[in-house]
Amino acid sequence: MKNSDTSSVVKSETKRNPWLWIPTLYFAEGIPYVAVMTLSVIMYKRLGISNTDIALYTGWLYLPWVIKPFWSPFVDLLKTKRWWTVAMQFVMAIGFAAIALFIPASLFFRLTLAAFWLVALTSATHDIAADGFYMHGLNTHQQSLYVGIRSTFYRVATVVGQGLLVILAGLIETNTGLEPAKVEIKASQENITIVDISEKNQSAPYFSFCAAEEISSLEEVKAANIENGFMLAETSPKQGVVKAATASEEGSFTRWIRETFGEKNRGTSTSAADRTFAVAVRLSEKPQDGQSQVLNVSFKEGDQSIKLEQNKLPARFEFNASNWDKCAYLLFYADKNLREDTSAVFEGVSGNIPMAWLLVFAVLSIFFLITAIYHTWTLPRPASDRASKEVTARNIFKEFLLTFKSFFSKKGVVPAILFMLLYRLPEAQLVKLINPFMLDPQDIGGLGLTTGQVGFVYGTVGILGLTIGGILGGLVAAKDGLKKWLWPMVCAITLPDLVYVFLSYAQSASLLMVNICIFIEQFGYGFGFTAYMLYLIYFSEGEHKTSHYAICTGFMALGMMLPGMMAGWLQETIGYRHFFLWAMICCLVTFIVCAFIKIDPQFGKKESK
Repeated sequence: MKNSDTSSVVKSETKRNPWLWIPTLYFAEGIPYVAVMTLSVIMYKRLGISNTDIALYTGWLYLPWVIKPFWSPFVDLLKTKRWWTVAMQFVMAIGFAAIALFIPASLFFRLTLAAFWLVALTSATHDIAADGFYMHGLNTHQQSLYVGIRSTFYRVATVVGQGLLVILAGLIETNTGLEPAKVEIKASQENITIVDISEKNQSAPYFSFCAAEEISSLEEVKAANIENGFMLAETSPKQGVVKAATASEEGSFTRWIRETFGEKNRGTSTSAADRTFAVAVRLSEKPQDGQSQVLNVSFKEGDQSIKLEQNKLPARFEFNASNWDKCAYLLFYADKNLREDTSAVFEGVSGNIPMAWLLVFAVLSIFFLITAIYHTWTLPRPASDRASKEVTARNIFKEFLLTFKSFFSKKGVVPAILFMLLYRLPEAQLVKLINPFMLDPQDIGGLGLTTGQVGFVYGTVGILGLTIGGILGGLVAAKDGLKKWLWPMVCAITLPDLVYVFLSYAQSASLLMVNICIFIEQFGYGFGFTAYMLYLIYFSEGEHKTSHYAICTGFMALGMMLPGMMAGWLQETIGYRHFFLWAMICCLVTFIVCAFIKIDPQFGKKESK
């Protein structure tokens, strides 16, 4: 009887078609999450931060989503869910504007992290309100019917964020810099030849390469770059160049992991017998005061027996008014086992990377301002969405205790919590490294794609696969119930991760191959994530469903946060190939936790009249 009463209330009070607000509401819920968790990763990668520091510092940004259950009772008691939803969207517009303003600052890393924290905190509060509003605005069957639409538009937001917005950043990067600089390195058993093959426009500044005969070791290159102002003696994240630990500085545990599970003969590790040689690069003209030209050098094509050192030395240089007339140095290795003449081409790409990302976050700020204005009109006003009439400190504290007590008293709470924490264990580790994997050059295990290409992959077939998978998942769950489709959805969200194992071993930079793989993975994610979202709704049902759902998503965020924080260290220790194999092993954990949860076979099905 309770469900039928709720149905009648929703029907009589909801004046707006759900299609008018569910897609925009969950698109707006997904955008700040992808901005904090994914766009920040790509931006910091382009600005020179290491994988280890990216995963660690951005991993901490999960914390607001982990602890949001502690203030969910306030959202339940103060104002309405509708008010909180719209208000937080206005605040997020301010937060994204702050990120845009801080990017050009000298302390950009610290300042933008602080602004990301503001967006993360506001976004977590917005999640509480929006998810609670969804349950107030729809009856049980509608919740199942629209969960596919809800999760699809949430994931569409993540794909648009790491697709269209990254394409935008890539286009700005490409069209604001100097012409790409290219150097061909020819190696034989006797000689190493350096040939600058750049197409230079003499009417504009350009970069040029030449051999550095007097420098031939890592220590000499490092000393020269420090002396010429391209590298600090003690580097830090705020300068965008992060010091990588040498083998002697590694802890014993890290060294054991690397030696036991790490890839052999990968990256820029060399033996003493390998030939080392340096290449100098310089800028032809002085930049204007207060401006700089940034050059990122990576492998382009050819024989990977010729490697660029990128682990212990930066391959990103910033030329400014004080050092433009000096040389920056790169260190290369030629395989000691070369038996015939070979060559490789390396490319240096410049561009106004800070300006590109400033514009991206300015666009996000404007988007949230427009979205907040739109939702003030389009969100319905269900009668059940109301604030408490007796809001006192004592009542809030009492509600807080009752909320947590009732949640942890639910039947089957232990397997449910394990499910919330571990269902996404493979994804929690993969999500931090997928974009660095695609952006990193092939000679250190990546695919060597450009920023724009990564955006294209996720913004085209990625979004198509996600949309089809998400909608299909919602439809079959609404028809037959969650219980029947649980195991197919578990397989869908885990097994497609094999595409990253394939890509890491094939190292195919073919956009066709990459697009096929991403379509498979995104379709599986869209279909399989439906089971996760529906189970959270199912376990949250009851008197405190808004707060209980917030607690569930807090466990979900914790399950994403902790594995994600160590993912960067693990990948840099064992390499991309073995890291993706490890992620596939973790899929077994997902299968195990799903075996212990209990679901009502009728949950999600349409009630018979």
